[in-house]
Amino acid sequence: MKVLLSGNEAVARGAYEAGCNIATAYPGTPSTEILENLRKYKDIYVEWATNEKVAFEVAVGASFAGARTLVAMKHVGLNVAADPLFTVSYEGVNGGFVVITADDPGMWSSQNEQDNRWYALMAKIPMLEPSDSQEAKDLIKLGFDISEEFDTPLLFRMTTRICHSSTPVTLEDKINHPIKGYVPNVSKFLCLPSNARRWHPIVENRLLKLQAYNEQLNKNLMEINDTSIGIITSGISYQYAKEVFPDASFLKLSMTYPLPIKLIKEFAGKVKKIYVIEENDPFLENNIKILGIQVTGKDKIPICGELTQAVLKKSFDISTPKPTELTVKIPERPPVLCPGCPHRGAFYTINKLKLHAMGDIGCYTLGAFPPLNALETCVCMGASISNAYGIERASTPEDKTKLVAVIGDSTFFHTGVPALINLVYNNGCTTVLILDNLITAMTGHQQHPGTGKTAREEPARKVSIEELVKGCGVKRVFIVDPYNLDELKTILKREVAIPEPSVIIARRDCVLRIKPQFAMKVNNETCTGCKLCVNLGCPALTFKDNKAYIDHILCTGCGLCQQVCVKKSISQEPKC
Repeated sequence: MKVLLSGNEAVARGAYEAGCNIATAYPGTPSTEILENLRKYKDIYVEWATNEKVAFEVAVGASFAGARTLVAMKHVGLNVAADPLFTVSYEGVNGGFVVITADDPGMWSSQNEQDNRWYALMAKIPMLEPSDSQEAKDLIKLGFDISEEFDTPLLFRMTTRICHSSTPVTLEDKINHPIKGYVPNVSKFLCLPSNARRWHPIVENRLLKLQAYNEQLNKNLMEINDTSIGIITSGISYQYAKEVFPDASFLKLSMTYPLPIKLIKEFAGKVKKIYVIEENDPFLENNIKILGIQVTGKDKIPICGELTQAVLKKSFDISTPKPTELTVKIPERPPVLCPGCPHRGAFYTINKLKLHAMGDIGCYTLGAFPPLNALETCVCMGASISNAYGIERASTPEDKTKLVAVIGDSTFFHTGVPALINLVYNNGCTTVLILDNLITAMTGHQQHPGTGKTAREEPARKVSIEELVKGCGVKRVFIVDPYNLDELKTILKREVAIPEPSVIIARRDCVLRIKPQFAMKVNNETCTGCKLCVNLGCPALTFKDNKAYIDHILCTGCGLCQQVCVKKSISQEPKC
């Protein structure tokens, strides 16, 4: 049977067909839907872990016990999981173990554009890259087999376009792989220097065997057409290159590490000119040049940004029809917090108090945009607390009273806890503002330890943020409603001035999870058009005929605009 599946859906289906037993992940675009689709298969145990390192280590443990396991994360998540990755490369597996990295060329939802193909090279493990949904399903199944045959974790590289684009997929039956069971094996799974020294030569020899295997891999595709141009490529780049160079000869690689050297040399002997077409870093290009083969790649194709057909045509000076010019100029639309978002009150207050707020990864990053202009830094998950504490240590006593670290509930569980412990242990005094909207919101409402539900929406023990914070040694802990601007302002202003660490938990449900019962309405007779309400940056609030206007459909009735209106021109009414 054929169905239309996104790449993420296809990965989930492939894992099911391969007899995957256990899957773990931490949500992160563009990888999130992999686990969300895996949970539809009831005979696969799935879980959202507190962070990518924990997810990786849980999956490794299951593999040690003989289960076929999969762990999924976005590209920056692999940075968090890199510590166990390099060690497990030495230790090997018992059940097949596939590590999915979902890279984000173009940075559509990420803080950098790193190319995670280098992880395969550094960790000395095999890597597969699909070019459509059918291959995503098929290669996942192959990945489990390779992992078990060669006793290695396997890196499976997706990219945003593969993750979210849909193509036809042929479904097949599941192949059952019962869990073998855990048998202690100290010489294999206990990483002592004496063991690791013995393992390293095995890893190097494994790479040679994998390379020989890749030479015969039927998933690599050689197409000989016009021999004046030969293109070596992989992943989504293959699809783009096929559209731009339909008559060229192609070598599409499905296993991109270790490279099939003989196959590449064979292809090179059949064509006159070779182009290496790939997104971001010259990973294939550099490794092919090491073989002594002359190729053209990044001297034509840009290293930055997402690759598209238009980018390829421009890179190779291929003319394209001139697009129809728009007669209407489309206004810029910066990303904004949703109408009624509980984070808005916190950022409005931070701005009014003129505090220096260190930010983190999540919906609250949008608090950096006008008119809120509340966040000043964002590095990675959990860094807001550490960054704020570091700035505190380098600041004057006066500046210390203007610092606040902003972090979300899921992110706090992810990597905020160790940073808070470090702050307390080293006698810091930074105020931490935890924006608790009771869910992992930005990636689509996934559960976390503070929600009381598992990945399958089943009841779970709920971890209390306030009790956890107190357990970290913080004595000043406060819970506030972020819709109450006066209370939030009073507590925040007081706590940043006190020379000891404090945590303020601003708790309100993500507005997308509730059904609004009320909306706000402007009294045009008393509204003076002062625009104070506009400083909230709410999409439901605009101006019409020099008066504030609230879109009844978009408005969720949070009441923030009512609180900032000095003329009391805004009131609440039942929502239609």
